[in-house]
Amino acid sequence: MSSVVNKIFAAAVVAAAALIGGQVAPAEAQEVTLRIHHFLPPPAPVPKNFITPWAEKVAAESGGRIKVEIYPTMQLGGKPPALYDQARDGVVDIIWTLPGYTPGRFPGTEAFELPFMPASAEATSQAAWKFYEKYLTAEFADVHVIAVHVHGPGLLHVKGKGVEKLEDMQGLKLRGPTRQANALISALGATPIGMPVPAMPEALAKGVIDGTAIPWEVTAPLKVAELVDSHTNFSGSRGLYTSFFVFAMNKAKYESLPADLKAVIDANSGIETSKWVGRVMDEGDAPGIAIAEKSGNKMILLDEAEVARWKAVAAPLVDTWIAEMNAKGYDGAAMVADAKALIAEYAGAE
Repeated sequence: MSSVVNKIFAAAVVAAAALIGGQVAPAEAQEVTLRIHHFLPPPAPVPKNFITPWAEKVAAESGGRIKVEIYPTMQLGGKPPALYDQARDGVVDIIWTLPGYTPGRFPGTEAFELPFMPASAEATSQAAWKFYEKYLTAEFADVHVIAVHVHGPGLLHVKGKGVEKLEDMQGLKLRGPTRQANALISALGATPIGMPVPAMPEALAKGVIDGTAIPWEVTAPLKVAELVDSHTNFSGSRGLYTSFFVFAMNKAKYESLPADLKAVIDANSGIETSKWVGRVMDEGDAPGIAIAEKSGNKMILLDEAEVARWKAVAAPLVDTWIAEMNAKGYDGAAMVADAKALIAEYAGAE
């Protein structure tokens, strides 16, 4: 019996010595693995030049205690519209997605998706973060938002002779990404077909749609230039449309982190992170343009007089959105005015 007592005593001495010597890891030294889920292939600009570098930066700044696993192209299951709920419910830890994939659920984000609203993605994404802080925290209260951003000014990529004037929109079936983009496509005379961007190449190849509204940056990884004949862009300082994105974390996962690891996430969140991913979007446009030009596709730039015609047709959509927001208890006119002012503020710094 004495040998058992001696062993217990010896074990207690060793444990005490370890505590005194600081050999037992404190709570702050815990490690955590974060799983990021998104819908694009790894070579696309945002996965390659934002999500992966962000993950590497967080890992490095945590001393390797935050480990990040990235799952592209919906590898963990579901369709792109399910991503937000996957983060909310803790199915995954972090997601990157478009709130517009679930129309009407995040109405405040649509202020940035209204016609002819966006400047560059870098400028508009900084404005979007400030707008989020003022107006959208309640809409995203069930996740921990790391960044919000937009893509570069969207344009039209169409089969056949292309869109050289407003009348050319008649009869076209065009893919749109969000409720507001689809409303714009309809107002301009075409038929909108809503679908997440990964479904678009097959729809083009099979003739389900005649064209698509997307920014240049995603045309390269999805080989859009091979599937259309023309690309229509717009003169002026504002693009036809943009889409609002969110990079967000499961709230319980964030809150479970020790203070020093929360600080690492916080240091890689907010307006500078939003600016970073916006810049990635802008820089991602160049390869898409180069591929389209090399393919011999028709590059169309509508002049300011023609763009003015499009703006006149699109203008009532803004009034409709303001009325819808007012009915939800928002001040729609103030939101539009603030969005425009914020974009102008950051675009002016370019």
